Amino acid sequence: MGQVAFDTLQASEELQTAGLTSEQAKAISLVVRKSHEVEDVATKRDLEDVRKEMQARFEKTDAQIADVRKDMTAGFDKINDKFEKLGMQMTIRLGLMVAAAVSIIAAILKM
Repeated sequence: MGQVAFDTLQASEELQTAGLTSEQAKAISLVVRKSHEVEDVATKRDLEDVRKEMQARFEKTDAQIADVRKDMTAGFDKINDKFEKLGMQMTIRLGLMVAAAVSIIAAILKM
């Protein structure tokens, strides 16, 4: 637990000088000190450190996303190549079937 600088002895002495009893002065000084106690206060440097850490993590995440995009693009390119090859194979097979059908029809008509 962090604390703001507060001199309880000096405060107590000043309160006693003002006419309070020693017990009253000590009690007031303790209450004031406790009200000045601070927990987990972030300094400008702490905030700057967090900002830098977050920036580094964002940059790392951006790099990872870029890698995934490259991998996906490469995968899609492979799939597109396979579809093109498959399309050419289907065109050739269909052409052969049409040619065979025309040949069979021509042979039947010659009979």
